[in-house]
Amino acid sequence: MADETHTAADAADAAARRDLAVRAAVEQGLVGGTEGTEPLVCLLDVAGIRASAGALTAAFSAALPPGTPVLHAFAVKAAPLVPVLRLLAEAGLGCEVASPGELALARAAGVAPDRTVLDSPAKTAAELREALALGIAVNADSRQELERLDALVAASTTASPVGIRINPQTGAGAIDALSTATATSKFGVALRDPGAREWLVRAFLERPWLTRLHTHSGSQGVPLSLIAEGVRELHALAEEINAAAGRRQVDTLDIGGGLPVNFTSDASAPTYAQYVAALRAAAPALFRGRYGLVTEFGRSLLAKHGLVLSRVEYTKTTGGRPIALTHAGVQLATRTVYAPQAWPLRILPYDAKGAPKTGPPVAQDIAGPACFAGDLLATARELPELAPGDLIAVPDTGAYFFTAHYGYNSLPRPAVHGFTTTPSGAVRFALARPAQSLSALTAEAGAALRDALL
Repeated sequence: MADETHTAADAADAAARRDLAVRAAVEQGLVGGTEGTEPLVCLLDVAGIRASAGALTAAFSAALPPGTPVLHAFAVKAAPLVPVLRLLAEAGLGCEVASPGELALARAAGVAPDRTVLDSPAKTAAELREALALGIAVNADSRQELERLDALVAASTTASPVGIRINPQTGAGAIDALSTATATSKFGVALRDPGAREWLVRAFLERPWLTRLHTHSGSQGVPLSLIAEGVRELHALAEEINAAAGRRQVDTLDIGGGLPVNFTSDASAPTYAQYVAALRAAAPALFRGRYGLVTEFGRSLLAKHGLVLSRVEYTKTTGGRPIALTHAGVQLATRTVYAPQAWPLRILPYDAKGAPKTGPPVAQDIAGPACFAGDLLATARELPELAPGDLIAVPDTGAYFFTAHYGYNSLPRPAVHGFTTTPSGAVRFALARPAQSLSALTAEAGAALRDALL
């Protein structure tokens, strides 16, 4: 009950900060309902991000013996912004990267190699060679990649911890595209395929430098029970390998991330404490300190702390349905637009001064600016009737939404500002990513090479 009360209080505090930030964004000219002001801006709640990082580290610290090595590596793909990575690093987190670009972002944020993990199903030899040279942890995703690593490790004096990712084949969650522990998933070595378990044990016995195992069962839509089952399979395999080796060869278990996010309210549910409780129930030996742990959370750390703010440019009625035309659409909320049932978002209405808007609810569509009919954030949503100049706020968008821009219609990337509040209610903004200029957009599209195809 105490944990639930604390969570409810945190949600209320976050909602209060959000309202202060919306009003301040209008008053300080970051966004507005009038001509001459920006029609779109994205915000990140710095205090909320810090709180999520603290909740993660506290949940594991409370469950593990003192001194157990733990690295919480933020999944860079969830919010590939250098200031975000820097903020999380200051809060004690490392980075999980899955491409040369993500590694470059982590390094730009000052994240140390020994706090970085490289995962990807298609690493090139150059990527692997760089990781080994830097001392970054590497998880091999396949037998062929392990064979490539054989030659690279033999030719180096690397300090990189190296492991193998397994697919426990424990099943899918509610969203197939995000379920990575299915029978035919492209990720990892399939643990239940004929001969696979025996091959894995033999692979470790033949390679004393293999010291880690990794699994990740998916993210949004995957229940805690399924995640916990995958981790239990990982721990059992580590015990089997170590028994066969007659020593503690596997010393670290990378248990991935995947904590789902609640998009229906301000509540953060499930919590990291509930996640740890599910793991302890499924694999209690995991928390005896015999293995170091690595986690790779992304969405659950950032989602609740992001906010899209857009001006309502026009309104119309078509077929009896009111429609609000805004500047927030597929370029920011790509998954919602293309898969609205799997990725529903809340819409919060504000007036032109940034105050919460009230009034009788009216079913209306919230449309984005892109030139296709499906660019909708919400359909027949019951809200106070919106008017030109009003603002809509879209919460829970701090991960995989506006941080990973989709360039449809060459819509430029909007500015991202972090915000903090003082005890007196003042709001301070810090630019985390500038708005993309039209000159930068055209340069990216090959403007300097305009005659190349003539």
